[in-house]
Amino acid sequence: MSINIKVENFEGPFDLLLHLIKKNEMSIYNVNLSEITNQYMEYLNKMQELDLDIASEFIVIAATLLEVKSKALLPKPTKEETSEEENNISQEDLITKLLEYNKFKYVAGFLHDREDFGSGMVYAKLPEIIEDKEEVNLSELLKNTTLVWLYNLYSKLMKLYYSKKNDNEIPKQVSLDVYRIEDKMEELKNVFSQKKSSLFSDVIIQCNSRIEVIVTFLAVLELIRLNQLKVVQESNYSDIYMESRV
Repeated sequence: MSINIKVENFEGPFDLLLHLIKKNEMSIYNVNLSEITNQYMEYLNKMQELDLDIASEFIVIAATLLEVKSKALLPKPTKEETSEEENNISQEDLITKLLEYNKFKYVAGFLHDREDFGSGMVYAKLPEIIEDKEEVNLSELLKNTTLVWLYNLYSKLMKLYYSKKNDNEIPKQVSLDVYRIEDKMEELKNVFSQKKSSLFSDVIIQCNSRIEVIVTFLAVLELIRLNQLKVVQESNYSDIYMESRV
């Protein structure tokens, strides 16, 4: 906000007065600083609450005008060249200071707007990832293995399978004789004859349909019941580690 002033040969905002002086459209000799100061004090007294922005703006600019005008009114040196040089320095100082002031004023307004813009934002701290380097005892984990736990994992794997296959169509007819639990048990035995252990997800990734995944899961449960296969799951809904007991 800029103060409106009214002096001889000028009436308008304080910023406009500075602009005219800077553009040499108004002489510094015609600026009555006493009248400007009185109007400023009158304006300040009418304010219910002191505006520090207006106060600081007036003090900085009025001090600059006072400095320039005092130099202009002082007796000039005898040599014309010296006088002309000092006069140019005074005008240059005024323009430089006004430009610097306008820059600071613009930056201050920009920062204030940014502060208002960011005041409604809340920045959440990213969760800290803690690596578990403790060795896992497979025998202890196996003791907690239950059918409910395996069923929950199975449900999760089925959802993963659906997302990968992108198959939302449910067939009207399903042939139950296409896959048999006995056949899947033999396939699993062949897998574990080549390697001692495997992940359940690595096995079902080869399945071509949902019914094949179900039959494979039932075959795993049957091998566990026959004590031919042991399984371990480190946490709920994590992958199943399978190891042959044969």
